[in-house]
Amino acid sequence: MELNNDEIRRYSRHLILPEVGLAGQKRIKAASVLCVGAGGLGSPIAMYLAAAGVGRIGIVDFDTVDFSNLQRQLLHGTPDVGRLKAESAKETIANLNPGVDVVIHNTRLSSENALEIIGKYDIVVDGTDNFPTRYLTNDACVLLKKPNVYGSIFRFDGQASVFAPHLGGPCYRCLYPEPPPPGMVPSCAEGGVLGVLPGIIGCIQTTEILKLALGKGTSLVGRLMLFNALDMKFRELKLRRDPQCPVCGDKPTITKLIDYEQFCGIMPEPSTPTQNPDEVTVQEMKKATDDVKLGIKVIDVREPDEYEIAHIAGVPLIPLGSLPQRFTELDPNQQIYVHCKSGIRSLKAVKFLKEQGFKYAKSVKGGIAAWSDEIDHRVPKY
Repeated sequence: MELNNDEIRRYSRHLILPEVGLAGQKRIKAASVLCVGAGGLGSPIAMYLAAAGVGRIGIVDFDTVDFSNLQRQLLHGTPDVGRLKAESAKETIANLNPGVDVVIHNTRLSSENALEIIGKYDIVVDGTDNFPTRYLTNDACVLLKKPNVYGSIFRFDGQASVFAPHLGGPCYRCLYPEPPPPGMVPSCAEGGVLGVLPGIIGCIQTTEILKLALGKGTSLVGRLMLFNALDMKFRELKLRRDPQCPVCGDKPTITKLIDYEQFCGIMPEPSTPTQNPDEVTVQEMKKATDDVKLGIKVIDVREPDEYEIAHIAGVPLIPLGSLPQRFTELDPNQQIYVHCKSGIRSLKAVKFLKEQGFKYAKSVKGGIAAWSDEIDHRVPKY
């Protein structure tokens, strides 16, 4: 695969590196990489892969651009809000390097399509933000013998590795045999993320991809790199392949893709939504706040920083983490409505309160986000 004169000018800073040179740049151009996700991690990965001259970049993403994405997802700009991320990503990459072939897969990666999609690429990079897709990507890569360049981020912490049993290292399941219980690990939407963090981790993932394409350097195969942005510290853990691993072990028991939503304990949405007996609507919450004679206590279980961003007048704050120490401030015989940002933490709070004998506790479905949408648009969404 030859380079034309424009490409020689474009990649000249690569070409003068002895470790890359003309032969190395041709290998980069011949490489194909699948980016699973076009969000926080996928943004720097796709952009730097394109800038480096990777010949074919696949983008798997079915989501649309949200205003809150713009703080970290640099593939997308303000005019892209509401657009498909895959389409926005393709346009950004084309502006950066029109010589790159961008293939978009505007779909959710699933057990039905993963082998077909991943099979078309040399290297897979994991930019996902959920456990079912993470395990699915891992298993498909193991079965197809494709390197899986892994990264994850949360708040101020990130980690990266290269999972490739066919290259002598472990797979993701060797490190995390079982997913955490649903709701145990907060999402970035719940816990937040420093905007620059995916840039750092994504650039590390891209570095590993280029090294794999070049066949140079010491990769992160067999190593887990941990990064803390607040302390600006990197740590490294040695990883080994687990001989008992159900996917890459000596006697694998998973030889085809499974139901990953079920594996991660996520129940499918019912075709006809039913009212959870432990939930009330924001309209019912409004009645409770408007009419004190109803005798309904409303509490907010978000964090103080969230309360400062947006709150409902007259509703006291008892953060979920403080509830085990402060539930005695509440009357177990009173009807209590609990709200949070979206209705997830409030359900946890209701479960805890009922275990303490609070028979009349209810969670507000949709939380303050639903309140902003349906009751008072002046309450900011975050």
